[in-house]
Parts: sequence; C-alpha cells; structure tokens
Amino acid sequence: MIHPPVQLGPNFIRNIVDEDLASGKHKSVVTRFPPEPNGYLHIGHAKSICLNFGLAALYQGRCHLRFDDTNPVKEEQEYIDAIKTDVSWLGFDWGENEYHASDYFEALYAFAEKLVEKGLAFVCDLPPEEMREYRGTLTEPGKESPYRSRTVGENLDLLRRMRAGEFDDGSRVLRAKIDMAAPNMNLRDPVLYRILRATHPRTGDAWCIYPMYDFAHGQSDSLEQITHSLCTLEFQDHRPLYDWLCEALEIYHPQQIEFARLNLTYTVMSKRRLLELVNEKHVSGWDDPRMPTLSGMRRRGFTAAAIRTFCERIGVGKSDSVIDMSTLEDCVREDLDQIAPRAMGVLRPLKVTITNYPEGQSEEFTAPKHPKKPEMGSRTIPFGRVIYVDRDDFMEDPPKNFFRLGPDREVRLRYGYIIRCDGVIKDPVSGEVTELRCSYDAETGGGVLPEGRKKVKGIIHWVAAANAVSVEVRLYDRLLSVADPASEKDRDYRELLNQDSLEVLADALVEPELASAEAGESFQFERLGYFCVDGKGSQSDKLAFNRTVTLRDTWAKLAKG
Repeated sequence: MIHPPVQLGPNFIRNIVDEDLASGKHKSVVTRFPPEPNGYLHIGHAKSICLNFGLAALYQGRCHLRFDDTNPVKEEQEYIDAIKTDVSWLGFDWGENEYHASDYFEALYAFAEKLVEKGLAFVCDLPPEEMREYRGTLTEPGKESPYRSRTVGENLDLLRRMRAGEFDDGSRVLRAKIDMAAPNMNLRDPVLYRILRATHPRTGDAWCIYPMYDFAHGQSDSLEQITHSLCTLEFQDHRPLYDWLCEALEIYHPQQIEFARLNLTYTVMSKRRLLELVNEKHVSGWDDPRMPTLSGMRRRGFTAAAIRTFCERIGVGKSDSVIDMSTLEDCVREDLDQIAPRAMGVLRPLKVTITNYPEGQSEEFTAPKHPKKPEMGSRTIPFGRVIYVDRDDFMEDPPKNFFRLGPDREVRLRYGYIIRCDGVIKDPVSGEVTELRCSYDAETGGGVLPEGRKKVKGIIHWVAAANAVSVEVRLYDRLLSVADPASEKDRDYRELLNQDSLEVLADALVEPELASAEAGESFQFERLGYFCVDGKGSQSDKLAFNRTVTLRDTWAKLAKG
C-alpha cells in the first residue's frame, strides 16, 4: 500500500472511521484518490494522497487510484502517466486498484436511463445562457425549464438519440429533476450528461455524450464500494447532490467527508492557472522547479519523505488556512540534512593566488562526507597555489562584524590553511576586483592551530583551480512576490510573479568529486544550501545544479530589506 508509512495523527476523519468500524457499519476501509487527468499534480494533491493512502494503510484497507476522466477535451495521456509517476514517487502503491471513470461509462449511462425511467431526469433543450438565467440566484429561486414536463418516453427516446449522435454538441443535456427553488444551487436540476464530440484517451470515439463530474464521481465511488469518500471543502455544497443521486438510484451509498484543502504562501494552487503559466511560458514547463507541482519539486530536489512529513505536520482539519512556504522548506532541510553528502561549491568565483605556496606543488586534505555520519565515508579535497573563493566572502572595506576576507584580514579555508589577504588586483577599466594575493600559514593545515597562534573567526569555502569542476547553478526563489495572492484582488496573479525567482550562474565551480554526480543526487554545498543535480538541464559536458533550499529561511529578511 505505502512504503514507508505515513504517520497520520488523530483527526476528525479518523474519529469517524473509528466509529464506523466500532458500530459495524463497515468491516474494512476503502478510500480513493480521484485526480482529473487535466494537468500535473501539485503539493495540494500530495495532502489528499497522503490522507487517502495513509488512512487506508492505517486500517489495513485499500486505496484506489481512480482517474475521473469525464472531460476528453482537457485530458491527455501525458497527464495520466505523470500522475502515476508522482503518486508512486511519493511512496504509494495502489497495486491492482487502478480505475478510471471511463471504465464505468456503460454503467453510468444505465444509471442515467434509470433516473429517466423513475421520472427523476429529463432532456433539456435550453441553450447554456438561458439555462443560467433559469437557474436563479443565491437570493432568488430558479425557474423550471419548459422541457421539464416531457414524458418518460420522450426523455428516454431523446437520451438514446443523444447517445447515438443524432444531435449537435451542446444542443441538449440530461438534467436531474430535483428542485429549482432549493437554497443549494447544486440541487437546481443540475446537468448530468452533455453532448461532446471529442476523442477520449481511453475510449476513443465510442462515446459522444459524457457524464458530468458530479454524476460520475459519486456513482464511481458506489461501484467501487468506497467506504469514505474524502474531498476538499469546495465539495461540501455538492454533497447533497452526491447523496440525492445515490438515494435516487437506490445504490450503495458511500459517505462523503470534506476536509480543508492545502493553501501555500507565495504560489498558486490552481491547475488552470498553472496551465496558463506553462502555456504562456512564464515558466519552462510543468516541472519547472519554481512550480508547486510534484514534478517541479522533485526536479528542484525536494524529497518524497520531506513532502510526506510536511503533510503529516500540517494535519487534517475542517477550516481553510494558509501554510507558510517556510514550513515545507523546513521539512526539506530536515530530511536533506540527514541524507545529503557535503561538498564545497563556489557560486561566484574570485581568484586567489597563494603567493608563498610553491609553484607546481599540490596536496590533499581529507574531509567527512557527512559530519554526523562517519559511515558515509570521507572525501579528498585538493589544494594548490591558486584557489577560488566566493566573491561574497571578500569586501574591500568590510564592516566591523564582517569576519571573512578583506585587506590585511585572515580567514581559515574550510579543512585547510589560514590565509591572509595581502593585496588586491582590479580591472583597470571597471575597477572590479579580479584577484586576491594572499599568503598562507604553513603550520595551520587541516584545521591545526599551533600553540600561541591566534584563532581566526572566519571560515570560508573554496576550491582548487587545478581541480575544480565547472558547473551551472540555478538559484530558485518564490514563484510569487507576495505571500497571499488572494489579498491582491485588484491585480492579475501574473502581475505578482517574482521577477527574481531565477538566477543562473553559468561559471560556478565545485569539488572534483562532484564530476560524477548523477541526476537527482542532492548535496549540501557547505555554507550555501542544498543543491540537486538537474538531469533535465545538465549537458553531457557540464552539470547543472538547482538550489533546493538555503541552509535557513532567508526570505523574510530579504523581503524586509
């Protein structure tokens, strides 16, 4: 079912399940995750996946993966394949329990005829705009369609002719006959079937009428004997229709339970909007590392374990809330801190020549791959006369609390020697610092501090020029520039896109051991953050690394600055 298991804490859904099992209402638990294959899954879906699969595993039941593929205009095989990949990557196995609403098209159509025969559904010829007018408002009742009084025989004949393809797309629909004065708009004779000539990914051109989601959803749950149909809160107003259809059809009646969806700061959680970002090329695709999609997070270096931990940590409730992105990133840091080997990388290289180190000489230092896990082994770090440090670790006129390199200042090279900046070379035209001239203390190698030698406060990372590996580094940040786009009601969400969400550093340098790193491997670049090899963005002769997260949350400070 799932490996490793999700640790679901106590919540109101578990309380319901416990009561159902104790009362004998159900002997086992059967849930389902029912994505529409009209886009890629995002982090919000991960919450539902963890809940549905986790609940089934907790009670030794089963969870179905069911594709609600009732709208062939928007559905693609690419999305079906991507959904299966993402669910599996998260650690869940649906085994033989993969289903599609299209598996039930014949059964669903039979349900439609049954409703017609019982006088509970009719074929309506109203154009869509008139149907909307007839529906009424939240404060005014609707008006019955003039076609509502058709006889059972007329409706059955028209429905069968709809299926046979005799009518144009959109010219007729099948509607439930409920109550046009119902306070709940979803009960005002909702549409159950529409005419739609479109090739379906699985059934091809076998059908020209397709069930609406509200009709297919509950009946598919019934056919699969789902015990607890878990939905997000926006389906709460749809539950009366879900219940009405099951009762009207006199079929097995699953229990629909709603929970709060996941809302995350600094991003959008709508598949429609995510598709717009892709189609309008604001991002490079569904798997762009700035996207909240699972494929984007995977490419960025987020781990499945971290996402599961995040879903466990935020819990399951009944009230909508917005979770800060830093909560998710903290989960990622916690997981990567345990599993990511350490390495040194210089993002913005600044050349340093050790003037008193012999030309042509080199040596090696040994460093652990992980400071807390000796079983991960060690790594060898070459050193020579010319090294590179990060440009951010040098200031020509440093403030008092700057403990890195500056004129006449000393620092320790991580795992190496103490060096002193003796001179600065600048570009004669631009005035930019192009090289530092430094000297080293030969008695301080490998972290040694001779007796009487004053300890230096600053420690910086570096790579040896002769052995450094050139890589491309992509620094990703928040997708949006504001935490809550819903608060910016007068602005299009695309106006809120963070223009600094991606910075590409084409000439970064890393330790030589990383030359053989494979796609998807994660490392902690010491002092900088966690980085992942981008298999899609790397070239055969040059690796690309995506920054997954910084070592700590710096966004709030940056935003204030």
